[in-house]
Amino acid sequence: MDEKDRIRRMVLVEGMSIREVARQTGRSRNTITKMLENSDVPAYTLTEEKEAPVLGPFKELIDRWVAEDEKKSKKKRRTARRMYDILRAEPYGYSGAESTLRRYVGQARRKARNKVYVMLDYQPGEAAQVDFGEGEVIIAGKLVVAQLFLMWLGYSGATFMKAYPAQTQEVFFDGHASAFDFFGGTPQQVWYDNLKIAVLKILKGRNRQEQEAFVSFRSHYLFEAHYCNTRAAWEKGGVEGKVGYGRRNWLVPTREFPSWEALNAYLAEQCQTEWKRQLRGREESIGQRLSQEQECFLPLPTFFPCCKTVPVKPNHLSLVVFDTNRYSVPVSHAHERLLLRAFVDRVEITNGVTIVATHPRCWEREQDILDPLHYLSLLERKPRAFAQSKAIRQWRQRWPEAFERYWAVLRQKLPEGAWTKTFVQILKLCEQYSEESLAMALDEALRHHCYSYDGVRELLRRQSELPLPAPLALADRPDLRQVVVQMPDLAQFNRLLPVGGGR
Repeated sequence: MDEKDRIRRMVLVEGMSIREVARQTGRSRNTITKMLENSDVPAYTLTEEKEAPVLGPFKELIDRWVAEDEKKSKKKRRTARRMYDILRAEPYGYSGAESTLRRYVGQARRKARNKVYVMLDYQPGEAAQVDFGEGEVIIAGKLVVAQLFLMWLGYSGATFMKAYPAQTQEVFFDGHASAFDFFGGTPQQVWYDNLKIAVLKILKGRNRQEQEAFVSFRSHYLFEAHYCNTRAAWEKGGVEGKVGYGRRNWLVPTREFPSWEALNAYLAEQCQTEWKRQLRGREESIGQRLSQEQECFLPLPTFFPCCKTVPVKPNHLSLVVFDTNRYSVPVSHAHERLLLRAFVDRVEITNGVTIVATHPRCWEREQDILDPLHYLSLLERKPRAFAQSKAIRQWRQRWPEAFERYWAVLRQKLPEGAWTKTFVQILKLCEQYSEESLAMALDEALRHHCYSYDGVRELLRRQSELPLPAPLALADRPDLRQVVVQMPDLAQFNRLLPVGGGR
């Protein structure tokens, strides 16, 4: 640099010719001309790549391996050592040093990773991005890995996160519906990677064959679905970063919640708190820009059933199977062809006209979810199976204490077999009345020494009756005091008896 500065001064300040400077310094006139072009620090550049007689024939193959590995997870990529071992073996026969190969592999990987991205700008209500992530939480004392559904709006930067026990199609739909309700409308476009919940098959280019259920869902909400290139999740980088942001700021350290509902209420509150933030380079807060987006959103349509529907047929135990779990149906519908609708929080079983059974959704595996009311009509015909019935034993663990007391007294007061049938008939009253109402009636029945189905039913009926109206005050109606109501002559009913006064 010192020599370059001296030569520039000789020409540009002292007025010497390039020929004279070349004669005095021994530099060529072309070199001096280049020095006069700028004052930058001289840098050495290769006019052509150095020859690599040993590694050269393998560079194209190594570059291809590096490009392939960039599309794989880290656990499935070739190490430089593994490449060295492969190239040394037949049929390649590489004879160079391992350090030379390692150096070139490192350069190729840095070149593959040093990508340049395009900065995007969105219009209000134009686009959203969707992704799933994972986070550890404690639900009802049990450590679980929650599947975190996240939707991010491009213009405002508003975020919605909701946790689920699993990543299924009905969860995917419910996450969208919940996000649209949270934001107050539907964005015009939603971007995804090629998740199987939405994409059935990846076709040529950007074409996708979508799942029919997803086509029906987005047709209901009228938004457009766009998909990233294969293994190019950075094309929806906005939501990719928000998954980690939400997990680190809202779920670390591991938090405990009594239920999934409590966890999601907490996440919704955190998402709403974010509306107060003002992102870098913006004059408005996230909430203010969200208000602008809401004016451009598509209107929210009517309710969409966010569920998975499958045909089922109950077996000889009056059970239908879904996701390895078995759900009961009334024995009157055993062996019928039914439809099961699996929602995030419940399972509905219908015959196409009415809902014949509803159960809480079970996210564990190989469990039996039984409603004891489904089996009472069968137990009425088979009373000896009552005590060993699995549905009854599960019910006994949670039914009111009055049920247990009444059952114990009934076994003492009635003969073998009769008490079982009577108690089953009484339990069937839960089809019309709540367990709490029946428990109150059974307590009253015990006080009155009532041990029959008809008696308990009458007590329930009296509980549900409306109270008698208060007596009408006649102080201001003296005209009504003169009204006399004749009492009926009950002896007139004797005229209905047979002639001769038969009993």
